[in-house]
Amino acid sequence: MADPLSIQATMVPKEQIKLDFKDGTGHFVLMVKREGQAAGTGLLDGAQIVEFGRHDILPGVSGDPSGYLVATKGESNVAYIKWTVRAIFLPGKDGKPELNDNGFWEVVSGTGSFKGLRGAGTLHIKAANPTDRIFKLEGELVSQ
Repeated sequence: MADPLSIQATMVPKEQIKLDFKDGTGHFVLMVKREGQAAGTGLLDGAQIVEFGRHDILPGVSGDPSGYLVATKGESNVAYIKWTVRAIFLPGKDGKPELNDNGFWEVVSGTGSFKGLRGAGTLHIKAANPTDRIFKLEGELVSQ
């Protein structure tokens, strides 16, 4: 029986590696480790979340972020979540491009009480400020 999940976490950068393309396009690839705490409803409420992400972005046009979230709740309960997002820039109210990051997530494995955990859903990423990102996951989880 599936349990609904609706959480969000403000993810703060801890480590970053960035490749800037020197071709005048603004294209960059950012590899980042971010950390935050999940809040909301469902099995992952209160979990510590670590992102290991790769964000391939062409500013003003599009991008292809992806990576893994490691959700830890308690000492040995870890869920590994794979995610993929498509970033699209749409014209904003002032004419400047606004970033829309929408995609999906799926549980790929787990340990402790998360062993055998299955689940999937949608992921939306929004900017909290110039460096921090809000990850919002919605979907369903099934414990086995």
